[in-house]
Amino acid sequence: MKYCRFVVEEQVCYGTVEEREGEWWIKGLAPAPEEDLAFHLAHLRGAARSVYFDSMPLSAATLLPPVTPSKIVCVGRNYRDHAKELGNEVPAEPLLFFKPPSSLLAPGGVVQMPPAAARVDFEGELALVIGRRASKLKADADWRSYVRGYTVANDVTARDLQKKDGQWTRAKGFDTFCPVGPFVSDEVDPEVGLTVETRVNGELRQHGSTTDFIFSIPALLEYITAAITLEPGDLLLTGTPAGVGPLAAGDRVEVLIGGLGVLSNTFAQAAE
Repeated sequence: MKYCRFVVEEQVCYGTVEEREGEWWIKGLAPAPEEDLAFHLAHLRGAARSVYFDSMPLSAATLLPPVTPSKIVCVGRNYRDHAKELGNEVPAEPLLFFKPPSSLLAPGGVVQMPPAAARVDFEGELALVIGRRASKLKADADWRSYVRGYTVANDVTARDLQKKDGQWTRAKGFDTFCPVGPFVSDEVDPEVGLTVETRVNGELRQHGSTTDFIFSIPALLEYITAAITLEPGDLLLTGTPAGVGPLAAGDRVEVLIGGLGVLSNTFAQAAE
């Protein structure tokens, strides 16, 4: 199962995604996940109408973030080399922080670099999407049954503000600081190993594998759900490999994970 979220005839729709001769296509419409309350409410009120859709290349679609989470939980320093490159100790336990849902940005969208930040970094990551309510999962739980699928994310960070503030909410939480997409898929397996690559203006900057996680996905889910109930549609960013760095206005960042497509966004300086 692969699905995306996009706009057809000025209406939000979901579509099934498939690969055709090396290119991703939206092959038809798909049901909306239960957590997209705005979508369902529009249809209940009769504010949405039926649209005609055949198929089209994913690259030609007006994509939206494929998720509508109640929260975005993120894991810091989940690769040893990334912790070391920033001069930090490898954590003994998962290091958690939140990004607000208001930070979500669609594939192809423009990340607005705030005037308050002197340095804005890219952080390419694998993200997982929760499929059903998860609370206090045990080590022997069937964790895969709680995961709807996986997608690509960029944990954009105002690095100087992260150091200045002493906590990460502002530095990680600016509007547009969480590009996600282009689609969600349950047809990949991070435990076997997914390669995460990030390119800036075509130059390879990050190359890591999910087999290098310090804390595995089942360990993360056990740790997180001991404190925080995860709801359907919630997003979990699993950490970034080494190679992060600062960006300038006009830069184009592409995060690639095999089987999950390419998340591409440009960066611009926001107005005062």
